[in-house]
Amino acid sequence: MIPHFSDHAANERTYLAWVRTAITIMAFGFLIERFDLFLASVSHIAGRTLAGLHLRGTEWAGLLLIIFGALMILLATLRFLRARGNISEERTIPYAGTLAEKVLAAILVLTALFLVAYVGQQIVLLG
Repeated sequence: MIPHFSDHAANERTYLAWVRTAITIMAFGFLIERFDLFLASVSHIAGRTLAGLHLRGTEWAGLLLIIFGALMILLATLRFLRARGNISEERTIPYAGTLAEKVLAAILVLTALFLVAYVGQQIVLLG
């Protein structure tokens, strides 16, 4: 039997949740980078043509989200390894979240706000 198995299993589940979130953010980055293609097809179906639809900002936003997702995987891996080492130790270690976790959470909120603003702006352009 593995000592502290339930703690190790919980640590691994948390790690996998962070990795799934990071993959989703990278997929959103790709989607944002290619969102102008979707808007072009919708405007074509609607019988309108939008000039200058391809925005340089969407390329940069998409790239930044992809980089952010990769950074999340790196930080989640480091957190997983640190927690695994702490679980295996016999001494009591006080739990405290790291600054990296707080920064990642703040960036996720800012990303959501950006997506809402960006999609809202595109809806206004199409309307």
